[in-house]
Amino acid sequence: MVRFGIAGFGLHAAKRLMPGFALSKKCSVTALSRRTVAAARESAAAYNIPHAFDSVAELAASPEVDAVLVTTPNSLHLADVLASINAGKPVLCEKPMAMNADECRQMVEAAGKRSVVLGVAHVFRFDDSVLRFREMVAAGKIGRPIFARSEFSFLANPEHPRKWLYDSAIAGAGPIFDIGVHCIDTLRFILNDEVVRVSAAAHRDQRSGDVESAAILSLEFSKGTIGTVLVSYRADYRTPLEIIGDAGVVAADDALNVEYPIEIRLRRGGKTETSTVSNQSVYALQVDAFADAVEGKSPFPVPGEDGWQNQEILDAAMRSLKSGKVEPVTLIRQ
Repeated sequence: MVRFGIAGFGLHAAKRLMPGFALSKKCSVTALSRRTVAAARESAAAYNIPHAFDSVAELAASPEVDAVLVTTPNSLHLADVLASINAGKPVLCEKPMAMNADECRQMVEAAGKRSVVLGVAHVFRFDDSVLRFREMVAAGKIGRPIFARSEFSFLANPEHPRKWLYDSAIAGAGPIFDIGVHCIDTLRFILNDEVVRVSAAAHRDQRSGDVESAAILSLEFSKGTIGTVLVSYRADYRTPLEIIGDAGVVAADDALNVEYPIEIRLRRGGKTETSTVSNQSVYALQVDAFADAVEGKSPFPVPGEDGWQNQEILDAAMRSLKSGKVEPVTLIRQ
């Protein structure tokens, strides 16, 4: 049983991670950290977690912690991941992995030097829906993929608990970083292909501070597929996904949701086949997979290098917003 310490225990930990750990078969939570000891102890008491800290370094150094799950705001990821690696602890870092690709490189290199497992919490790779899409595309069910579309929107009102979402110094960007990275990673995974060029356009409004409130990204993949990613903090929750090939289409409404069943539609030859899947156990599957990696049973499906590659795409998108041009993406694996 792998014992996790959650660094930066907040809304995401309470809403998603703890229900996932409750369903986990291979790990548990033995410690957490928050900005103050009082807040940490309050959360620890609420969730019956034995150890509470106000320092990620102290959490990582605890002998009661086997692995660290970093869920702090984006600007803290580098320091918190490095502190955990320096303590010799495997690290599962929330997305986006960092504020820029150079920070990701530092994390990957540090983990390599210490021979420490480093993963990125792209949880949707464990979705039954996403895995089904990937299987259909790989099996040639829709022929050669021509277009790929992933959207992610939710309402980030002023009272949203993560107020730092509107502060670029902490978040890095708006929905491009926060949820766009999920869409990017999902399309990379389904297509088993890499993004080589990106163009981006975004909108800001009076409530979005110095980050975008909505954006569209155009992705050019190495094998010729053209992808679109639409993200917003101003629309009701929705996560549609669609892959259009030269012989068919696979699509689903709210394909990335983890709360209710998803109907997947495969259209080809004038006929539509439907199947229903559920992603409700996805957070448990993610931490159990990381536990297997910690114990040397199998590699974690989303290593730090994937988080780094996603960040290269995000960085190219941000350059495109400034230049108004299509920007090349650096491939970390040639």
